Amino acid sequence: MPAPSKPKPPAEGRNAADLDLGAVPRRDVFRGLAALGLGLAATPALAREPAAPAIAREEFRVPTGEDGIELYVRNKHPAGQARFAADRILLYVHGATYPASTAFDLPLAGLSMMDYLAGLGFDVYLVDLPGYGFSSRPKQMDRPAADNPPFMRTADAAKAVGVAVDFILKRRGVEKLDLMGWSWGTSTMGLYTTTHNDRVNRLVLYAPQWIAKAPPNLGTSGPLGAYRTVTRDSARDRWLKGVAGDKRADLIPAGWFEQWADATWATDAAGAASSPPVLRAPNGVVADSQAYWQAGKPLYDPGEIRVPTLIIHAEWDADLPSYQAQEYFTQLTNAPYKRFVELGEGTHTVMMEKNRMQFFREVAAFLQEAEPQALN
Repeated sequence: MPAPSKPKPPAEGRNAADLDLGAVPRRDVFRGLAALGLGLAATPALAREPAAPAIAREEFRVPTGEDGIELYVRNKHPAGQARFAADRILLYVHGATYPASTAFDLPLAGLSMMDYLAGLGFDVYLVDLPGYGFSSRPKQMDRPAADNPPFMRTADAAKAVGVAVDFILKRRGVEKLDLMGWSWGTSTMGLYTTTHNDRVNRLVLYAPQWIAKAPPNLGTSGPLGAYRTVTRDSARDRWLKGVAGDKRADLIPAGWFEQWADATWATDAAGAASSPPVLRAPNGVVADSQAYWQAGKPLYDPGEIRVPTLIIHAEWDADLPSYQAQEYFTQLTNAPYKRFVELGEGTHTVMMEKNRMQFFREVAAFLQEAEPQALN
């Protein structure tokens, strides 16, 4: 994690209590004062806060065994540490359109969610599915979209996640890990968990997909080809759909959308060569939405999830509205315990908005807590 900023040393004739604390966050001020030997007795909790460890980053290309397709897997963990308990290892997968690598590990204001969790001592992984991000592009993407049917259905995505899980478990010599999915990624992780409960410690479902009352907000219509294309302008419109006009201005801090879009569109060289530049995304998710979620049929049974589960959602999510998260929560009939958290003033992409630290902390609290049903 980035080193905290330090205030200027107090001028001659002034003491720590005279400093202007309004210029920088109080937590950073007190950390800086402690470094200067000027810690305040009134802030014992802050004085005890441990420094974040240095973070190591590793990247892997993991063969899937299918047509030369490889998964891109990224890992961040405290530097110098190679052994982790199963409950300190997390794998994240993305949603329908954008890769994991440019959202979960996007250093907005110098800090990504992946950095945040690694700074807490987690061994954190992300995976881009085939056709997304830095993973291999299947051969269907070498042809016009209309030449092939949709690919990368949810079952295919869950199979790919299984490859990543097996890789991580073998690498770390453990039998279980935590899983986190966003949007369509909740279906991927949910489906995987129903058949592999023995490999999952805890499950985080961010904006879960469930039975829909309207078509998905993906800009698709007409016959489905192998993939669809998305422009930066359409991505921004989708992001802000459903947000009141007077709330839009400060929802995404200045420069954050552009930082995310630059990183995301750069992962698709072929799409970037178009005019205007586009991002290509597999249409398997749309085909599944039509066959299952829009048709009123669950693709899998959340009742088969038998691990502790967190549902986390934001109130302005127009892609997968609150009713879907609430109804999904009721289907978790066999989880040892479950929790639903609804965040205010956030959209489907709250992880990259002004209230993202609330999101980070809720997820971290769930992953780190002791057994919540114990008497303590």
